[in-house]
Amino acid sequence: MSSHAEHHSGHHGAAHHGGDHHGHGEHEGAHGTLGSYLIGFILSVILTVIPFWLVMDGTILDKNMTAMAIMALAAVQVVVHMIFFLHMNGRAEGGWTMLSLIFTIIVVVIMLAGSLWVMYHLNTNMMPIHDPSQLP
Repeated sequence: MSSHAEHHSGHHGAAHHGGDHHGHGEHEGAHGTLGSYLIGFILSVILTVIPFWLVMDGTILDKNMTAMAIMALAAVQVVVHMIFFLHMNGRAEGGWTMLSLIFTIIVVVIMLAGSLWVMYHLNTNMMPIHDPSQLP
């Protein structure tokens, strides 16, 4: 009976080890190649140079449009970093990393939009500052 128990435990151990090996193979596929890192680096450099050019040139857009363009390019650069350097996709960790990322983005957008809305309305609804030189 002991040989049966050893055979059964050995078989169970091999199956368990095979399951671990499959899990490691899944994580190994998540790592990028040299080509994907180079693409990410080149995109990051381009997405960094464009805002500097917009600010230094200053003739293309007014200040508000330049600020909006820089914010949009920053958001694109965050996505580039997450895809090419952090290897975030729908397959990683069974999709949970993508779900947590989406939740985080929703919370950040709500906080930023709410903060900008409050600050805008505080600015427009404040009492005007009276110029003492114009008093009678």
